[in-house]
Amino acid sequence: MKRLRILVVCCFLASASPAIVAGQSSTNNASTNSTSNGNAMATPQSEPTPPANAQAAPAPAATKTIVEYAPPAAEYARAKAYSTAHYRHVFIDALYGFLLLLVLLRWRVAPAFRNLAERASSNRFLQLIIFAPLILLTIAVIGIASDIWDESLQRAYGLSVQAWGPWLRDWTLNQAIGLIVGTLLVGILYVVIRLSPRRWWFYFWLASIPILLLMFFAQPIIIDPMFYTFKPLATVQPALLAEMQKVVHRGGMEIPDDRMFVMNASSKTTGLNAYVTGFGASKRVVVWDNTIANATVPETLFVFGHEMGHYVLHHIPKEMAIDATILLFLLYLGFRLSNGMLARWGVQWDVRDLTDWASLPVLLFVISLLAFLATPVFNGVSRHFEHEADRYGLEVIHGIVADPNQVAAHYFQKSGEKNLADPDPSTFVKIWFFDHPTRPERVHFVATYNPWAEGEQPKYVK
Repeated sequence: MKRLRILVVCCFLASASPAIVAGQSSTNNASTNSTSNGNAMATPQSEPTPPANAQAAPAPAATKTIVEYAPPAAEYARAKAYSTAHYRHVFIDALYGFLLLLVLLRWRVAPAFRNLAERASSNRFLQLIIFAPLILLTIAVIGIASDIWDESLQRAYGLSVQAWGPWLRDWTLNQAIGLIVGTLLVGILYVVIRLSPRRWWFYFWLASIPILLLMFFAQPIIIDPMFYTFKPLATVQPALLAEMQKVVHRGGMEIPDDRMFVMNASSKTTGLNAYVTGFGASKRVVVWDNTIANATVPETLFVFGHEMGHYVLHHIPKEMAIDATILLFLLYLGFRLSNGMLARWGVQWDVRDLTDWASLPVLLFVISLLAFLATPVFNGVSRHFEHEADRYGLEVIHGIVADPNQVAAHYFQKSGEKNLADPDPSTFVKIWFFDHPTRPERVHFVATYNPWAEGEQPKYVK
């Protein structure tokens, strides 16, 4: 459910430095059945249709019992090398983002843009239209080095297959969307700061909630199709859809066929994944074409069961509420710290006070730093929900597929090798980087969770 955490935190940081945002979403190799479709978006390309018999492929290691995650030696070494490089990148990335904002303050870039906006017009709305895009675009352009580094790392280890031309097109489109959303948020932020200098943190939090909900609603129907091609599962894999509906009925739910889609993830990545997204009329289940092409039917049903668990167990509103509460606390701390920074360095930075447009880099620095430090908290919340979704996935396919424990274990083994999941993360790495349980934890849990064998009632699906 990584997307929820990103949306809640980055609702305020929508167009901040990509290096800073990366600190909040740095668990690509930890995530498999996430509600996120990845941090980097991609150009829709012609979708390679999975082979018609892909879903009927037999489990390649059906005779091998898996209890612990154990990739081959060569894959183990490769995954460790990638993970180490990825972790290093995240911290350097975040440091670069923080230093970037401090440099902008030291060089008085924001005051220069503020002066330009004030000379152009005395109207606050027109000043916003001039100032916000200039400062946000400056941050984005300087931060592109971080994005290139991240993509280069993905390409070096074979996780990304996207050419640089389409990648640059996606980056540009991302920034355009960020400028629109960011300018709106900056405008709301300074309206509430001017109206309530002491309680703006609370009123901005209230105002950001409907924007967050609107973004979450619009993401699957407006934004995602700009980067990916989505096809109804019923037209691409009707036989698989029929099997998935068995899981839906087993869970006592009704998910219409027109809410299930296949995404052309193979146009940019080699990883396996699936996710749930949206709410109300935009709610849907999306399965990557890579997953359909590489997983067996029982394995795909487990993945789907996991995602269905997020629906049934109301993880989306629960995590959104928890993370929004954490964000409120971070905004309050940001209010206190930003006032303290301006009292000490405001004159040096040529920032008059918090109502000044030029104070935006101060606010971005403080809130993004606090959000980065709160990463373990956000991740801990997400790991809990993902673990329970794993449990639900096992329970809901029980009686539908043979030996669901080994089905799930084989899937996690397979996808872990594909995604270069860290095979042996330390406690610190787990706490800081993983918004899902670690791969060894997931494999062990799904291989050993069997309340039926012990005469006990399952937790969710009776």
